[in-house]
Amino acid sequence: MRVLIAEDDRNLRSGLAELLSAEGYACDAVATGKDAFAAFMHHRHPIVILDVVMPVEDGLTVCRRIRQAKPDTQILMVSARDEIHDRVLGMDVGADDYLTKPFDPRELLARVRVMQRRSTAGTPRCQTLQMADLEVNVATLEARRGDCLISLTPKEANLLDLFHQNAGRPLTRDEIFNVCWGVDYYPESRALDQYVSALRQKIEKDPGAPRIIKTVRGIGYRFDDDT
Repeated sequence: MRVLIAEDDRNLRSGLAELLSAEGYACDAVATGKDAFAAFMHHRHPIVILDVVMPVEDGLTVCRRIRQAKPDTQILMVSARDEIHDRVLGMDVGADDYLTKPFDPRELLARVRVMQRRSTAGTPRCQTLQMADLEVNVATLEARRGDCLISLTPKEANLLDLFHQNAGRPLTRDEIFNVCWGVDYYPESRALDQYVSALRQKIEKDPGAPRIIKTVRGIGYRFDDDT
């Protein structure tokens, strides 16, 4: 499978290319956002690794453009910043995952393997879900609250689909990881809690008092179909 790597740090860029090539991936590595989008439009890579801060055009802009050009692309954003605001912003523009530098190469490989499985698994099942006051279309990757339209990434749509299928039942973190990320993911990280927090910012009317994704202390999360 072909992977696009966009990273302005030459050593990290070559290191990522070497790491992924050793795992059998065909890699294209570029140093600027402008070159990243040009390379993507030429090869239409199913997996893209984007640094947030790059010259000419930043990773957030490139992510948004890639998502518009090919919505089913799996996009992993990489950044030295670990603020929740940055993660929310990255997911708002269409990132499927977010990894903070410095990172363990094994974790990056695990996430890429999950993205590979997702890219070959097809589109989420075609149906509309009603979750509180939110209508979710997992096929078109859109949610609607009244006149407000919210774009979803494939992972966000799958996660909401999972909660809807298990309405009323608390889902453990391991269950969520295994279904939406894959068993190769590292569940000891705080990535899930940060991901859910970012998703709440997108879909909840009041993220501080969520109606759709509720926290079950000591277990994980739950959706209650009480609409």
